[in-house]
Amino acid sequence: MSQQNFDVVVIGGGPGGYVAAIRAAQLGLKTACVEKRKTLGGTCLNVGCIPSKALLEISHKFHDANHQFEKLGIAVSKPKIDVKKLIENKNEIVKGLTGGIAGLFKKNKVTSIEGLGSFVDKNTIEVTKEDGSKEKISSKYFIIATGSEVTNLPGVELDEKVIISSTGALDLEKVPGKMIVIGAGVIGLEMASVWSRFGAEIEVIEFLDKITPAMDAEVSRNFQRILEKDGFKFRLSTKVVSVKKDKKGATVEVESVKDGSKETLTADVVLVAIGRRPNTEKLGLENVGIKTNQRGFIENHHLKTSVDNIYVIGDVTTGPMLAHKAEDEGVAAAEMIAGQAGHVNYDVIPNVIYTYPEIASVGKTEEELKAAGVEYKVGKFSMMANSRARATFDEQGFVKILACAKTDRVLGAHIIAREAGNTIHEVAVVMEFGGSSEDLARTCHAHPTYNEAVKEAAMAVEKRQIHS
Repeated sequence: MSQQNFDVVVIGGGPGGYVAAIRAAQLGLKTACVEKRKTLGGTCLNVGCIPSKALLEISHKFHDANHQFEKLGIAVSKPKIDVKKLIENKNEIVKGLTGGIAGLFKKNKVTSIEGLGSFVDKNTIEVTKEDGSKEKISSKYFIIATGSEVTNLPGVELDEKVIISSTGALDLEKVPGKMIVIGAGVIGLEMASVWSRFGAEIEVIEFLDKITPAMDAEVSRNFQRILEKDGFKFRLSTKVVSVKKDKKGATVEVESVKDGSKETLTADVVLVAIGRRPNTEKLGLENVGIKTNQRGFIENHHLKTSVDNIYVIGDVTTGPMLAHKAEDEGVAAAEMIAGQAGHVNYDVIPNVIYTYPEIASVGKTEEELKAAGVEYKVGKFSMMANSRARATFDEQGFVKILACAKTDRVLGAHIIAREAGNTIHEVAVVMEFGGSSEDLARTCHAHPTYNEAVKEAAMAVEKRQIHS
């Protein structure tokens, strides 16, 4: 059995892992990254963030051609969707980007090792290759970045054809007549949006009494109304009792949380999107004394596990399960190992839902501020009053700024708009530097832009908005 020695070994080649490996190498550390997939990029790049955004973009163009062009004075014949070509385009994008990470590893002299890594002791892992051969890797430091996997409903078997996860939703061979989505969170609603635009009937089942439960309540209510206008049907406060595959598709038995009444629903495809769970199995954590909490996450103290030379980042540890959070943690962990002061500000991590319109947030919700007893002011501005939004026929949504009533410091922002995912970042920068709503309000914004709505919402905190 061969053995290699490194300063840092990262286990997992997803957004957090590959970024950590590159940063460690930049800092002069001999670095390796162990990844069980044949391609780098993790769930995000291979079967998550990137391919789903490709499908969302294509579906939006298709929807516009089908429903908006005629209103805008553009005469075209009725478009048709070639699902095979659609999936091929998505796969080409993924292939190009995964290859790009391999190129970055070569550029930064990061050693890429394919296989499943498992701890032997605090300074050694064993890597099992696809052919069954094994290799030992020793290192002064390790960074666990093994990410997460789909959480399935007990007793429900995923075949990724009829009963599918988000992975199967990226590779459907045809547009389903009806899709039932179990779970009204980010992943389920994004994938439902894709197939809804291509013509599928969508019905969403959610155990709780609201969609996107972690979201600001006002935004959540408006978001649901927008989706219902697009044809989505919602069954809230509803429990899924069983999901069974049959000759025509699948049946879903549901039960009302409120009165216990039951009903059986049918669909061509059922998408199970109830969340994700951390990948901690087969890591050999028991060999180094690292324990997981009740939900399976590895807890950390400033990104360190209970073992001093082993760090943990991304979905496999506590905090929001977001690729950009993992990336920032990867950089911070690498810098701390190199003796620098790595840092992640968990109060300023943007979150985006890439539906149409997009939903974006950063910082606190109104509900969180109320629960904490923080006095705050609200500034709101409708996209209906934004010139750019009106000119591009994207009037749905609003910007909401939450600022401290005493200091005017921006505590949170919530946006529903076409460009919400891009627009949110100017608020994030202001929050990162402890800025106020007045700082936003007094910053000159180009006209006409969607971002002017942020300026107006900031002005509205002191009831001095101009255009509404």
